[in-house]
Amino acid sequence: MLHEYRKKTTIKAEQFDGSAKMVRKYNGEINPEYYLFAGEPRFGLPTKEGRMKFDKGDWIATGIDGEHWVIADDIFRRTYERCG
Repeated sequence: MLHEYRKKTTIKAEQFDGSAKMVRKYNGEINPEYYLFAGEPRFGLPTKEGRMKFDKGDWIATGIDGEHWVIADDIFRRTYERCG
């Protein structure tokens, strides 16, 4: 039987501003395969599942074990709401 579930834990996240400072903070890198897309650099973030590409405006989430992953802005806004 199909059931509905809600996540029980919170995450920490911040929106990527395109700065080199944030790339370094998350051990990211400029993704050479997609270096210039529509005039903006694309970036890669190492995760447990492999490298994820991310762009300015995407969200970098931090999980309960300190792991990071990327969430596109539109999905983030539909999935999460700010606490306190």
